[in-house]
Order: sequence, then C-alpha cells, then structure tokens
Amino acid sequence: MNAYSNNQTVIYHNGEFLKPKAATSSLYSQTLHYGNGVFEGIRTYKTTEGTKIFKAEAHYERLKYGAKVMGIPFNYTVEELVAITYDLLRRNQLEDAYIRPLITTGDSMGLYTSKESILTIQCWAWPKLMGDNLLRVKTSSFERPNPKSCFVEAKVTGHYINSILSTNEAKDAGYDEALLLDMYGNVAECSGANIFMEKDGQLFTPKKGSIMAGITRSTILEICQEEGIPVEEKHFKLEELKQAGSAFFTGTAAEVVGLKSLDDYEFPLKWSESLGYKLMKLYQKEVLGQRKNKLSKVL
Repeated sequence: MNAYSNNQTVIYHNGEFLKPKAATSSLYSQTLHYGNGVFEGIRTYKTTEGTKIFKAEAHYERLKYGAKVMGIPFNYTVEELVAITYDLLRRNQLEDAYIRPLITTGDSMGLYTSKESILTIQCWAWPKLMGDNLLRVKTSSFERPNPKSCFVEAKVTGHYINSILSTNEAKDAGYDEALLLDMYGNVAECSGANIFMEKDGQLFTPKKGSIMAGITRSTILEICQEEGIPVEEKHFKLEELKQAGSAFFTGTAAEVVGLKSLDDYEFPLKWSESLGYKLMKLYQKEVLGQRKNKLSKVL
C-alpha cells in the first residue's frame, strides 16, 4: 500500500481497530483546514523482557498537554492510551516500531476549537529518521516560532509547517538537515530534533523557551547526570556552535545522530571519540533496558 502500511496493517481509529482504508475523516475538520491537531512520536523496542514502549507515559502526558492547551476535548487516560497501544502492537505483530498517535478535531470552519475530537493511533517499522551517517547541516533562513505566538512545547500539527519549510530549504541546497535559530539569534533546534554541542569535554544544549524540549533530550540529560558527563542548558549563538568540537541531534525518530558539518564548518573531533558517540551507545542500551550499574542521580 505504502511505506507505512500493508494489507495486514491495523490502526486504532475513533474507538475501533480497523484497516487503514476503513478509517474516514471529515473534510471539514479544523485539523485539515487550520492545523489544530496534536500528535506524538513514540518508539517501541524488542528487549530481553519483551516489547517495551520507551517512556510511554511521558509521551502520552505530553499528548494530553497538547490537547489541553489547544482546547481540544480529550478524555482518554494515560493508562488507557498505553493499553490500547500495546494491543495495537500485538495486532500488527510489531516489536521494534514507531508509533504515531494523532488527535484530530471535529467539523468547524470557525476559529474556536471544535468540541469534538478523534483519536487515531498508527504504528509501523521505521529505521532511524536521519539514518546512521553523520549529517551535513545548513543554518536555515527560517526561525523557530516566537514562544509568545503559540505553545512551542506542544506537538501541534500546524507547527510543523515551520519544520517542512526549513527541511525543504536545506535539502534543496544539498544538505541533510536544517538548523533553526530563535528570534534572538540563539541556536534552537533542527527541523525535528534537539541539538547538543561538545566543547572542551563538556556538553551544552539550548535552554527551554523557544525549543520543543524533547523526551529524548530529557533522557540524554538524565544519562549525563547518571554517568557524570558535564552538561549545561544555556543560550548560545551560531558562532559559538561553529567553535565546538562536535555536535549531535536527539529525537524519538532520529534517536542520537552526529553532525559532520554546519554550513562551511566541519566539526573537528572524531565522532567515535566524542561524548555524542558515547551517549549514542548509552541511549541504545537505555531503550533496550541493558544499561546496568547506573550511578546515583545527583540531586
């Protein structure tokens, strides 16, 4: 059928498990016309203890937060959402997979949020979004949205027009990905992932404010704390990033992926000797439940 489904695929849609072709959506939905919908990107992994959705509760809490701030009615509990998702994975016989929950709104051509919503959850086998090779990145001419213009930490469907514009610009120029700055010229994030840079044995990542502070980003911060890797959240400019030894992106779809270059600057530190590479390996163990002997967290 397509890259995401086949004749055996089952989705969850509006309270039922269905084949994708059996699901219908309204042509008058605010999500379709205005981008007022909320989604999540989640991964599940095959572990020695069976299929495990990584940080399912955190993802579904964020989904519910997005619905709340956008005024979309949504009455599922986190526990219900997790149970439905495991059932969906079993029906699709998937263990290593990407999961896409989506809340769409009901019919309304007005600009006040519709009082109806539909939950759809899909899943499919999907490799790392950005691959395993080091990325060539272009600084985008597009900025991250002003945080006073929207809820930047909610995964609202309409927000990703910004990501599409920046990705198109980068790929059309021959690059792999785009890096966006915020309205003050601070480094923010790439089109769909957060960024870390390494300088003099320490990691830095942009502070919250203009970024989508991802769950993978939070996981990397937790691992750094547990492993004694120095890391600081702070604002920094493009010029400072172009003096870093190495840099990497983090995100659920991308996981952890290193940067080869930014514009005409090539990161000098060998990737296999960087903190990013170490964290990539630790993150792989974390999601598979294989990271043992964690140090006590520093309060």
